[in-house]
Amino acid sequence: MAFDLDMIKKVYDRYATRIAAARTATGKPLTLTEKILYAHLSAGDAAQAYGRGVDYVDFAPDRVAMQDATAQMALLQFMQAGRPQVAVPSTVHCDHLIQAKVGADADLSTAKDINKEVYDFLASVSDKYGIGFWKPGAGIIHQVVLENYAFPGGMMIGTDSHTPNAGGLGMIAIGVGGADACDVMAGLPWELKFPKLIGVKLNGKLSGWTSAKDVILKVAGILTVKGGTGAIVEYFGEGAESLSATGKGTICNMGAEIGATTSIFGYDEKAETYLRGTKRAEIADAANAIKEHLTGDPEVYANPAAYFDQVIEINLSELEPHINGPFTPDLAWPISKFATAVKENGWPAKLEVGLIGSCTNSSYEDITRSASLAKQAIDKGLKAKAEFTITPGSELVRYTVDRDGYLDTFDQMGGVVLANACGPCIGQWARHTDDPTRKNSIITSFNRNFAKRQDGNPNTHAFVASPEVVTAMAIAGDLTFNPLTDYLTNEKGEQVKLDEPQGLEMPIKGYAVEDAGYQAPAEDGSKVNVIVDPASSRLQLLDPFKPWEGTDWKGLRLLIKAKGKCTTDHISMAGPWLKFRGHLDNISNNMLIGAINYFNNSADSVKNQLTGEYGPVPATQRDYKAHSIGSVVVGDENYGEGSSREHAAMEPRHLGVRAILVKSFARIHETNLKKQGMLGITFADTADYDKIQEDDKIDILGLTEFAPDKQLTVVLHHQDGTTDEFAVNHTYNAQQIEWFKAGGALNIIRKQMV
Repeated sequence: MAFDLDMIKKVYDRYATRIAAARTATGKPLTLTEKILYAHLSAGDAAQAYGRGVDYVDFAPDRVAMQDATAQMALLQFMQAGRPQVAVPSTVHCDHLIQAKVGADADLSTAKDINKEVYDFLASVSDKYGIGFWKPGAGIIHQVVLENYAFPGGMMIGTDSHTPNAGGLGMIAIGVGGADACDVMAGLPWELKFPKLIGVKLNGKLSGWTSAKDVILKVAGILTVKGGTGAIVEYFGEGAESLSATGKGTICNMGAEIGATTSIFGYDEKAETYLRGTKRAEIADAANAIKEHLTGDPEVYANPAAYFDQVIEINLSELEPHINGPFTPDLAWPISKFATAVKENGWPAKLEVGLIGSCTNSSYEDITRSASLAKQAIDKGLKAKAEFTITPGSELVRYTVDRDGYLDTFDQMGGVVLANACGPCIGQWARHTDDPTRKNSIITSFNRNFAKRQDGNPNTHAFVASPEVVTAMAIAGDLTFNPLTDYLTNEKGEQVKLDEPQGLEMPIKGYAVEDAGYQAPAEDGSKVNVIVDPASSRLQLLDPFKPWEGTDWKGLRLLIKAKGKCTTDHISMAGPWLKFRGHLDNISNNMLIGAINYFNNSADSVKNQLTGEYGPVPATQRDYKAHSIGSVVVGDENYGEGSSREHAAMEPRHLGVRAILVKSFARIHETNLKKQGMLGITFADTADYDKIQEDDKIDILGLTEFAPDKQLTVVLHHQDGTTDEFAVNHTYNAQQIEWFKAGGALNIIRKQMV
């Protein structure tokens, strides 16, 4: 079934006119990225060319997708906007709140019980406002979107950082915070700084042990976790056309780990095959009719250096399987060098758990390639020496691979099939271990491996690889094992070697499912009541944030000077805290508890300037708030890297933090701060970070003349009576400054709706 076919046809009907206008405005051939962006200008046909990395531009996305953890806050905000229905097709997907513990059926049943209040809220809000609802167990948002909603040349935003997964079908899909989603659902333009363009030319063809996952693992090693910030990555070349649509989705999905705004591939035969295989032949036919517009112009790909800001070239025929980590997804190791790295760095060589699946690698192709290795292990007398789990990406995939016998193969190998949900990838994992503090190693086919992300243990060394490499490693139970060259000893004492994995891009008998898990909204939402219990610990209606007072800020306290990597997981942890995603006050008790305090190298321990005592970050900030004292959070490079979770911006806003001062921001987090009326500023000279002292009182001057491209001034009043003064930068445009003054973008939306 093709959802929203009429909307897609309208998008395609305007493509020729929009792209012709864009060529006239820019005076040059266009990349695929530029075609889609210019085709989605909220103002209509392009009247000017936009400066990459310079101009803020208003767009009109075609749809919105929200996962259950972020949807709660997004929809609580939307309820304040005053609209009777969403203005664009929107969906909610229940995938984040299911904890992996013993297996799919039991875990799903438990989740439905303990999360009933939240699921009922999301279902009723979806009913009321015309939003499609995907029930718990239906699958992970990004896989479900790829199977049902992604379409070539479209544009969507999603309240999850891995929304770019839809780029595998040629869609510009961008992760955002809930406030951005609220804007678009309310029918307002969506603002984005026109991105820079990184071109990745893929030559050759994958073979043997190498998979699409290895492409993005390689790219992450090249660009690092911040190398893609402010840019869209466009893949092209003969190698790109040889990859399956789901393989392309894997690459685009994990592009979030290089900070990219999104990633994309052009429409080709593989995309058409996937659309037809997922019962969307009408969309394939419509895309074929405008195929020339759904890829970059020939001149662009013939001379990419003239059209992209940066070009990377990768020969797939020579690409090795990679393993990235630990603790960061950009520490890339070709498998031929990985065993040496394990030994030289003293990482635990014994592998305790291998986990495959997640939104990044849970396609039919991924599972069949991994299952081919599991079958070999059975046939060759090998037993998995590490615990092994499998997470299907959707009920469609799970049902189909079960029908085709692959889940039974994993079962014979000793694998445990988990629910169609995020599970261990986001810390929703009740890990079985006899020592939760032991230094240990796990390997996953997920996308992130920050410290403590999967199991809450800072001593867990998490590595990222393709599903087939993860499966082979789980069989061996040893990180120094190289499946391309090494032998294993089977139960008979024989030396055996694993053959190359084999898989199928698409099921020979087609996809099948009994109940995909979709629930359409009520035809008349006006009759639906959405009730939130005032005594609930899980849900809390929002009160508007207060507007700016109209003055400079003086006498602010330093809450924390964060040292090193400070991701959104450090700022607002997931795992057990996910249950409070709809209750701003309760979840604020996890604010910055994972950040490392520069002054004592400890997490969740900061000095309270009112008492002189050390205590938890949230409790300290609540004390400042009780005394009507604002504070400042200071951070390092790429602050807010990782998830799109806007709670990392809303929690400090709610507790009275006034400004976030860092060396640099990750894109989504900086936008989330702006949307919530927070002041996000950066050191003009990063060396000024070193001037911040633990007992400082801080002034921020220049707010009364707050203007685009105009620096502000920070004054530090040290305890010894001396002062330091320095300039700080910001990226606020005129509209974003109005958000700041109003106390948040939602306050402006509410006034406009009234």
